[in-house]
Amino acid sequence: MATAVLDTIEAVAVMADTIKAVSGIVVDTLASKTSLAATDAAVSQLGLTANNIWMMLCTALVFIMNLGFATVESGLARSKNTTNILFKNTITPALGIIIFCLWGFNLMYPGSDYAGGFFGFAGFGLDAPVADGSLDLSYNGNYTYWTDFLFQAMFAATAATIVSGAVAERIKITSYIIFTCVMTGFIYPVVGMWIWGTGWLNAIGGDLPAFHDFAGSTVVHSIGGWSALAGVIVLGPRIGKYVDGKINPIPGHSMPLATIGVFLLWLGWFGFNGGSVLSADPSLTSLVLVTTSLSAAAGAIGALITSGIYLKNLDLSMVLNGILGGLVGITAGANLMGPNEAIIIGLISGSLVVFAVVFFDKIKVDDPVGATSVHLVCGILGTLFVGILGDKGFGGSAKGAGISQLISQIIGIGAVAAFVFPLSYIVFTLISKTVGLRVAAKEEIEGLDIAEHGMKAYNIDADKEY
Repeated sequence: MATAVLDTIEAVAVMADTIKAVSGIVVDTLASKTSLAATDAAVSQLGLTANNIWMMLCTALVFIMNLGFATVESGLARSKNTTNILFKNTITPALGIIIFCLWGFNLMYPGSDYAGGFFGFAGFGLDAPVADGSLDLSYNGNYTYWTDFLFQAMFAATAATIVSGAVAERIKITSYIIFTCVMTGFIYPVVGMWIWGTGWLNAIGGDLPAFHDFAGSTVVHSIGGWSALAGVIVLGPRIGKYVDGKINPIPGHSMPLATIGVFLLWLGWFGFNGGSVLSADPSLTSLVLVTTSLSAAAGAIGALITSGIYLKNLDLSMVLNGILGGLVGITAGANLMGPNEAIIIGLISGSLVVFAVVFFDKIKVDDPVGATSVHLVCGILGTLFVGILGDKGFGGSAKGAGISQLISQIIGIGAVAAFVFPLSYIVFTLISKTVGLRVAAKEEIEGLDIAEHGMKAYNIDADKEY
């Protein structure tokens, strides 16, 4: 009997030890789960931080493109208009950022209630999402609300800057400012909503896939190009450009400035396209930077060969615009193309710039810096290439590849043209009929630096000591 009792006591003790061991395992498991959740949260936070830093860096690169546009435009224009051009390229991003803050951002991104629509508005001003009294970091897994706004604001300002070069040397500064407000405050955000703000071009209908414009061949460059073309037509050519049926070249005053500007723009394009990945994803970001640079380089080669054969001259301005043409051409599909396709796009875009510059001159569309040739022509071309080459093109693996994607691209191009060009033409015409669009002939001949600003860009006088 005593032995049985002892066995029972021993069994109970063993059971108690077992229960303790199991309890320890359960506690350890719960601790492990808590630790794992904390680790996941830390990793997620690190990912958000890394992605957000990349987006902020890209925002800075896009911002510096304003300096690139300023130097390109002033270099390809006459010295007597340098201050005027620098002024326009200074005031454009200032206006663009403020207007995009006040209502442009909410016009372009009105929210899911307007998905598939033509127009939407989420209200005036910026209203950042808040959680527990601080910024809600769940707004996006890759960047914060503030980073999103600033990155998009830089794009809006870039679209407006394109117009500056085309209408250079004869537009009133106040009239340019008025149009810039319309561009950044209405034209750009509405089209941006159609394409990037879940508007109707994301759901065209039928079996057609969504219109694809990765970083803005249409949203930024074609919009700027169509508006620039309307402005040039309403303004008319510069005095002395077309006389007695002849085209009189009006060379720019500083090729060094123009060259510096193009390299600044090339640098900025790494942020323009690289940031459009909307994360620091290593594989996609590196691919986009490669295709962007290859297309730019091929654009230079295409313009070099074409100008050498067609114009019998190795024209530096054409090569510089060829680089920009290659950059614009790859922008719509930089995330879809491989290296070989990027080179093809660059070669064709760079070559086409040369023919486009000559064509616009022949029809007496006076564009001092070739903005319409680069941004409009190559913007359209790059958008079409999405349906021809790459993952969504013929032979591509993506759903809707080939003819259906190309149809979607054509619909998008046509819709943007039908909205932007007539509206821009009407706005420029209204400005012309009211406050006046063009400076007086005397002021144009004297130069806009003195007429509009009362100062010269280069205060150098041979008979004075400095």
